[in-house]
Amino acid sequence: MISIPTIKRFPSYLRLLRQYREEGELWVSATRLATELGLTPIQVRKDMAGTGVEGRPKVGFEIDALIAAIVENLGWDNATDAVLIGAGHLGVALSRYEGFASYGLKIVAVFDRDTAKYGRPIGKTIVYPMEELKAYVADHAINIAVITVPAESAQEVADILVEAGIKAIWNFAPKDLRLPSDIVLQRTDLATSFAVLSAKCRRLFDHCGNQFPETHHNVT
Repeated sequence: MISIPTIKRFPSYLRLLRQYREEGELWVSATRLATELGLTPIQVRKDMAGTGVEGRPKVGFEIDALIAAIVENLGWDNATDAVLIGAGHLGVALSRYEGFASYGLKIVAVFDRDTAKYGRPIGKTIVYPMEELKAYVADHAINIAVITVPAESAQEVADILVEAGIKAIWNFAPKDLRLPSDIVLQRTDLATSFAVLSAKCRRLFDHCGNQFPETHHNVT
């Protein structure tokens, strides 16, 4: 089993590896990857060991093989269809984000309770009524759902998704969901992320006398 911290680093590795490949490079060293990402070469080698790709002395890792292995381990080698619930500003932005395709995620339908939004085109799909969710999930064998509704509606929506047969939920609502143990749940809390950023900025400003330093710092 690959550790969660390693999985979180994989997208950064993938971004660099694809960049190197576009520049015509075939091999990359652990030292170079470590320098680019602020890691140690030992950490990079440990992360790469989980992919099954072995590096060669004085040469490094074969870029194509490493890209293929990381994509496979992340499950991005096959497109995964998902439905999105909540056609608000965040939902619309996520539905239109074309970058998901490179991760193997495809938003195939958006659902909302606002009748004024029904039939509205968003990205490559349209907004459907919530009443059609269960039938759509069953007809299209959907396993993943993205929640972008307000906090007060998130638990109700999650319950509806579970009843409809959804097996994994990506929750963007600022709400801790109570779900059955066999449902995969990933929460992306924007407030928590900003709290971490704000705290790091506060520490940096206090260290620098409440003034921005003249040079950029990588705060960790």
